Amino acid sequence: MAFKTVFTTGEAARICKVSQQTIIRCFDSGALKGFHVPGSRFRRIPRECLLAFMKENNIPTDALESGKRKILIVDDNPDLVELLVKVFEADGRFETRTANNGFLAGMLVREYRPDLIILDVMLPDINGRDVCIFVRNDKSLEAVKIICVSGEVEEDKIDELIKAGANEFLPKPFDTDKLIEHVCRLLEVETNYGGARY
Repeated sequence: MAFKTVFTTGEAARICKVSQQTIIRCFDSGALKGFHVPGSRFRRIPRECLLAFMKENNIPTDALESGKRKILIVDDNPDLVELLVKVFEADGRFETRTANNGFLAGMLVREYRPDLIILDVMLPDINGRDVCIFVRNDKSLEAVKIICVSGEVEEDKIDELIKAGANEFLPKPFDTDKLIEHVCRLLEVETNYGGARY
């Protein structure tokens, strides 16, 4: 896979899992090296400058190294988890980790630092809304996207999840193509087709 050699501030923010404002501030202060596009105010960051910045600030560089987007699947249904892992791995642009309860999800979110969480709302130990609140209360995780999934679909519950920090809600059963489409849109990745229905 060809590696990208120059990044926008938005792309750098997603890779480092910080806000775009943080990247712009670091760029403007000289902490993050780069250049302005001639004749414009657009900032660009060469790959080696971004790598140096990530190492200096102890930001995991695996997202930059592999170029793959990290997905954390949180669901206590082993068949669904197995299917989703296969679908994402077959796509080739994602790597996955899984958790079957909220406690493990909380640990993995901090350790794995996913780009996106697919979160079952009805977990055995904690509900999905609390996981959303946990993620949103951690400033270092502000770039993480959350898609909540559930077989229980009540409008007021969906509103609660969105207010708690979920980006989107998908009712079960869902089409894996549709899920990938949502994931790609939230992560600003091009959509490929060819999934399975779950």
